[in-house]
Amino acid sequence: MDTLFIITILIVVAALAFDFINGFHDTANAIATSVSTKALKPTHAIILAAGMNFVGALTFTGVAKTISKGIVDPFQLPNGGLVILAALIAGIFWNLLTWYYGIPSSSSHAIIGSIAGAAISAAGFNSIEYAGFLKIIQALVISPIIALSVGFLMMTLFKLIFSNFNLHKTNRGFRLMQIGTAATQAFTHGTNDAQKAMGIITMALIANGYQTSGEVQDWVRLSCAIAMGLGTSVGGWKIIKTVGGKIMKIRPVNGAAADLSSSMIIFGFTWLHLPVSTTHVISSAIMGVGAAHRKKGVKWGTARNIVLTWIVTLPISATVAAIVYQLLVLMF
Repeated sequence: MDTLFIITILIVVAALAFDFINGFHDTANAIATSVSTKALKPTHAIILAAGMNFVGALTFTGVAKTISKGIVDPFQLPNGGLVILAALIAGIFWNLLTWYYGIPSSSSHAIIGSIAGAAISAAGFNSIEYAGFLKIIQALVISPIIALSVGFLMMTLFKLIFSNFNLHKTNRGFRLMQIGTAATQAFTHGTNDAQKAMGIITMALIANGYQTSGEVQDWVRLSCAIAMGLGTSVGGWKIIKTVGGKIMKIRPVNGAAADLSSSMIIFGFTWLHLPVSTTHVISSAIMGVGAAHRKKGVKWGTARNIVLTWIVTLPISATVAAIVYQLLVLMF
């Protein structure tokens, strides 16, 4: 059997595995607040998130096109198949490691850093498409800052509007609202995160000569949507505990404000065809909501550890991918 074909099959399998892992790794982001406030039972929340992730994954392809061409040029990348396979292996490794320790790290940072690291290992620093790469990095850096600010403003607005309302009735109303915001958040997660695997498969098909355009094929969209939905159905309970309780004590009004803020940000960047870290956006929105509610109510030690993980993800995943690429070269 042709070596190039084998590598392509391995890439597709690895990309779908990455999407599956991304699903259960990031399930917590969409449903943690609704589970922690008892707006939804855990099983119901996961079913809702799985379904909405699947629908969201089928809806857009702009982010996939950015991933497939924005970091490296798949038409010019030497050993493109091995570069992409190395990136996927490194991304999967980092996702599983952080999931095991219950750390809500960024799948987006992991895969983008991995692609860059493997490409540099294969063809040097000139292999990076710096205009597109820096645009993606800017989106990853700016989006949590915007989410923090919007979360703060959203919670401040809620406080002004509902300050004189009956607490019991208000909490009951916001619990009902959280069902909708959790569904919206899961949908926006699918519109952005599932497209990263679509973009990687498309990049591999171009690099290995199986297609000549950057269009995402229907079978790629459907398979990635199914993988994301199945992964979401597994659930990531360790990360749910961190996002849903270790950043701050979340009440229904806080959860609704955080969910609404983060889903607006994620969908906005999806509309701009830019990948963002749903983990970063949602965690930052929760921090912003917490700061507006009561600054001392935010567990800043947990928040600091999350931010440190965000910072180290890019260089670590890039380094791991560079090493994996050299090992794959020896094998193939």
